[in-house]
Amino acid sequence: MSVQIREAGAADWDAIWPIFRAIVTRGDSYAFDPATSYEDGRAVWIERPRRTFLAEENGEVLGTYYLKTNQDGPGRHVCNCGYMVASAARGRGLATAMCEHSQHIARELGYLAMQFNFVASSNHGAVRLWERLGYAIVGTLPKAFDHPQLGLIDAYVMYKQLAD
Repeated sequence: MSVQIREAGAADWDAIWPIFRAIVTRGDSYAFDPATSYEDGRAVWIERPRRTFLAEENGEVLGTYYLKTNQDGPGRHVCNCGYMVASAARGRGLATAMCEHSQHIARELGYLAMQFNFVASSNHGAVRLWERLGYAIVGTLPKAFDHPQLGLIDAYVMYKQLAD
């Protein structure tokens, strides 16, 4: 795979926005408002996280992820990430590469664990991938996600220790 993963900056938002908008507008995997504006999307994906990365090939952005502290205070050793892959780039291993990259970065930043707070139970591909990469479903939030086609479905909390 000739895809490179690099840190994203504010100037990269224009290239990330089409991926973000397409995924959020569908409303079937992220708990963001499907009508999230360009400015609010930039705040949630670029400005608030501790770090944001993108996966690109020949200058084209194919995927992105953010990494942030999941909770402050006594929970600050656990991080949270969100990943998005452009529909045209799915099936190429980008989510796997970005998740592995994020774990490496998280360890460098001193995090001891990674938690995914709200994984839609209908997102079977993501659940399978996270489990294959060592994440466990540690909690089920009954009917917590309002899926646009399926109605109220469960959301999972998934967790992985990054260090002993």
